[in-house]
Amino acid sequence: MNKIEIVVYFVDEDLQQCYESLKSGSTEYKQLYKFIDRATDDLKISPTCGIHIPKDLWPKGYIKKYGITNLWKYDLPNAWRLIYTIVGDEVKIISLILEWMSHKDYERRFGY
Repeated sequence: MNKIEIVVYFVDEDLQQCYESLKSGSTEYKQLYKFIDRATDDLKISPTCGIHIPKDLWPKGYIKKYGITNLWKYDLPNAWRLIYTIVGDEVKIISLILEWMSHKDYERRFGY
């Protein structure tokens, strides 16, 4: 029986570096780093553990920039949101983190 590999990546190196820089930031940013770290652990176990965002709510920028075919939201503590998409095949599933934002920024981006 073949086991499917499940991994989590950031959409680009800049986002990865931004994530890493949270470790040495303010107390709030250090806490956010831990929240995102915990989320990536959860996504490695179950890529669909977030909330599926209906296609009619996807920001056009995500479609244009990333060519997404699905979009997910993972609710982080303190009203932060992690936005990701899932790509893969029969061998590997990748949760691709697109960005994280405050709830206020999330509402603005998604037009709520």
